[in-house]
Amino acid sequence: MSVIAFEPASGIVDSAVYENAVTHLRAARVVLPTFSELADPTTIAPGIRQATAGIAPDAAHPANLFRIHWHNDEARTGLTDTPGHIVLDQSFTEVAAPIVVVLGDRFPMIGAHKVLPAYTCLAARLVTGRFDPAAQRAVWPSTGNYCRGGIAVSRILGCRGVAVLPEGMSRERFDWLEDWAGAPEDIVRTPGSESNVKEIYDKCAELEADPVNVILNQFSEFANYLVHYQCTGRALEKVFQTLSAANPDLALAAFVAGTGSAGTLGAGDYLKRAQGAKIVAVEPVECPTMLHNGYGEHNIQGIGDKHIPLIQNVMNTDVVAGVSDQSCDSLNVLFNTPAGRRYLVDRRRLDPALVAGLGLLGLSGIANVLAAIKTARLLGLGENDAIFTVATDSADLYVSERMAMEKSAFPDGFDAVNAGEVYARHVLALSVDHMLEATQAERRRIFNLGYYTWVEQQRVSLADFEHRRDQNFWRKLQEQLPLWDALIEEFNRRTGVNRPG
Repeated sequence: MSVIAFEPASGIVDSAVYENAVTHLRAARVVLPTFSELADPTTIAPGIRQATAGIAPDAAHPANLFRIHWHNDEARTGLTDTPGHIVLDQSFTEVAAPIVVVLGDRFPMIGAHKVLPAYTCLAARLVTGRFDPAAQRAVWPSTGNYCRGGIAVSRILGCRGVAVLPEGMSRERFDWLEDWAGAPEDIVRTPGSESNVKEIYDKCAELEADPVNVILNQFSEFANYLVHYQCTGRALEKVFQTLSAANPDLALAAFVAGTGSAGTLGAGDYLKRAQGAKIVAVEPVECPTMLHNGYGEHNIQGIGDKHIPLIQNVMNTDVVAGVSDQSCDSLNVLFNTPAGRRYLVDRRRLDPALVAGLGLLGLSGIANVLAAIKTARLLGLGENDAIFTVATDSADLYVSERMAMEKSAFPDGFDAVNAGEVYARHVLALSVDHMLEATQAERRRIFNLGYYTWVEQQRVSLADFEHRRDQNFWRKLQEQLPLWDALIEEFNRRTGVNRPG
């Protein structure tokens, strides 16, 4: 699979492809939002916001490109100054540090934040003449949400999108894809489940033999990293600023996120620079790649494993936290069944609003919360040390997984006794096992693991691979953000599609 180890925003790569893209988007009447507009949607022209207000948030409409940000309100039709979030306090977590979860289910079309990098990865190719939407197919390798985002964006742009994902992912993902994909053959099922990223790469290598197929590999597209650095990082900082206004002593102590494609971890680089936060990378203990060079299989859908993404800034990682998929599957049942919720409200005396909010956590969101609890214990964080994380999606995407877990683990039905056992085992008993405070030696070890995927298998040059050790590499990437905006603005000027007001 061809990859771009370093994407300088230096101009147009293929002028003929660029002109074809301009012509295509002119006909489709599409205006591309800039990175800056998605980071701060109040800068979007009032006319565009007014035009968008009348469009359903899940419609395949160009206006919904301007809703691909963290500031959608609960209805996903208006803006909110502070991105949607929930705060989990000591009454639930048993740790003093507040855990702040920013909600990805408010994103349009797919109800998950992965539509954000899907848009920017394709936009970055369009505005540099590296994708012809009239002649080529956008191939989206993923374990679920990124490929759904890619299919949604492809459909809006009027180009062909192909989803490549493991056959063992949640039924809800495939239901959505079957509704949105252009044809059944545009959904490519690879062997295995969340653990089988290599099989996705193999299929993409096969597809890439046909030049009509362009692979938008989220694990190696630096636009994925950059959009999370700017948009997700600033969104999280905005939530922190809102909370710290009420508590001036509050510090942003850590940012926790599953590795997955490592895009979301880019927000950690922003928060470390802006607020001094530690960066915590989460992985399943059933496949402890960063922790133990390991292998295995797991079901924390959305965080991947068995390789180190090219866009992961390993040398800036402070902590690695392992979480069990058994914990995530069990808590999915606790949080989303009547018996589980009754137990939390009646027996644990938790605020009903907090309990309702737990349904906004998908499997990877649950994993992030558990890793945050473990981080609070490992680092000895107190009541003024906020830990920030994200919920990529909500429990709505895992109803089939919950039902399967109920059937296998609780064949006689899930009751209050089961609820108490799950809460005690998977929340109260959380310890600091399967955690690593990353020394420079450990960072180098983890970084080196990426060699086998990217140099040996995916043909990245050793020099490009090695450049990523240096934090100057990442800073230079970040400095290119204004250049990407300029390229998008010039592309829009060339299409001549009017921006309202």
